Amino acid sequence: MDPSLLPSLAWFAHVAHHRSFTKAAAEMGVSRANLSQNVKALEHRLNVKLLYRTTRDMSLTEEGQRLYDVWYPALVAVERTVRTMHDARDEPSGLVRVNTSRVAAKTLLEPHLEEFCARYPKLQLEMVADDALANIVADGCDAGIRVGESLAEHMVAVPITPALEMAVVGTPAYFERHGQPATPADLAQHNCLRFRMPGGAILPWEFTAPGEDGHAFTVEPQGSVITNDDDGMIRAALQNVGLIQHIDIAVQRHLDSGALVRVLQPWCKPFAGFYIYAPTRAQMPAKVRALIDFLVEKREAMVALLQPPSKKKRVR
Repeated sequence: MDPSLLPSLAWFAHVAHHRSFTKAAAEMGVSRANLSQNVKALEHRLNVKLLYRTTRDMSLTEEGQRLYDVWYPALVAVERTVRTMHDARDEPSGLVRVNTSRVAAKTLLEPHLEEFCARYPKLQLEMVADDALANIVADGCDAGIRVGESLAEHMVAVPITPALEMAVVGTPAYFERHGQPATPADLAQHNCLRFRMPGGAILPWEFTAPGEDGHAFTVEPQGSVITNDDDGMIRAALQNVGLIQHIDIAVQRHLDSGALVRVLQPWCKPFAGFYIYAPTRAQMPAKVRALIDFLVEKREAMVALLQPPSKKKRVR
């Protein structure tokens, strides 16, 4: 369709709706003569008669009625959408799609769904859980959540967790039977439950030597269980099967309850935590801004949660 026809089509739709050049001209803030000339020019370009005109009356031809029946509802729908988009800049509404790793979805989004939905009743949240790195623009997502070291370039990123650590954990019963490793080299004597990544590789365990040296290295875990489900890996550890390495926030509640015990902590260096990121800050939709602000708010509570027990405030 020739885009240059659109203005004249819009003017014709208003004339046909009011069945009056005078009323349509008043509504659109133009002169009656200007409006009449535009409609005549449209008829000339389409090579079809759209309106019958007399000094007193105006009516649609058969072709004009057919055009009006199709075009006017479409024009109303476009106007409604534009108006909704304008309103959405001020009040969060509509669908916000977030691409997130599964562990981020479980620890950062799912625990707060009730509060988020109550606070923003006009918003719909779609979580696209994907452990592989994603292109949120190509995938049609409004935002993404990933650890800092995995962020895509040219994105606006906001931290929504404090710095995190990879934690090696097992149950007290497991350690009673097998002892605790003192260094990562001791893991060769332990059953290490392994995680298979989306690409098919087994995730290595990451460590940093304590002290001034501080060199980073990895250990290829060996054990009797392999899974691509991080929750399944935690459940296996809770059954005294073996040790796992996971992000500390994913196992924190089990550490707090004593169901799991952490080892090798001096060998686990903090790294940039999770960030929420979006393509641009300019003209950011209110729905995306609302999600970012909500998760930043929850970050403060998480800072307190991850403090060592000796530093946590006592509840009186």
